[in-house]
Amino acid sequence: VCLMQMEKGLDTGPVLLQLKTPIGPKDNGGSLHDRLAQLGAEVLRDGLTLVRAGMMLQAEAQPEAGVTYARKISNDECKIDWSASAQTIHDHIRGLAPFPGAYTMIDLGKGPERVKILRATITEGVGAPGQILDDALTIACGNGALRLLDLQRAGAKALPLDLFLRGVSLPAGQRIG
Repeated sequence: VCLMQMEKGLDTGPVLLQLKTPIGPKDNGGSLHDRLAQLGAEVLRDGLTLVRAGMMLQAEAQPEAGVTYARKISNDECKIDWSASAQTIHDHIRGLAPFPGAYTMIDLGKGPERVKILRATITEGVGAPGQILDDALTIACGNGALRLLDLQRAGAKALPLDLFLRGVSLPAGQRIG
């Protein structure tokens, strides 16, 4: 998180102060958002404290190499591609949880429905990408498998797997996607 000097361009000003945080294996977009918001308040407080104390903040120019523009995430980018590796899909889910949420299409008995996958864990398993491998909702990926842990139907609240599966039949061998 950076305290920056404003310039004409988008995020182009020199950095005055910076705080960093690691991204852990259990972090997701929501937990990282909250931690970065807290760090943002801290870096602003620290910068104002230094300026009030008469300290001159050293402006460090940002390198121009590697600059990219992060456009808004599209709905298509949120759809899970089960042919990717379990690690790639796991990270995709983590990065989009809780909002906008990575999703897949699952036939829950009345035709395919959009279901957000909010949390999963990498596990062992082999099958066709998107194939349900067992009753614990282990899904085959292009390489490896994921066990789905927290899911959310459209218009409903997020549920842990055991509650999500109540009244729903998802037999091994069924494909999702």
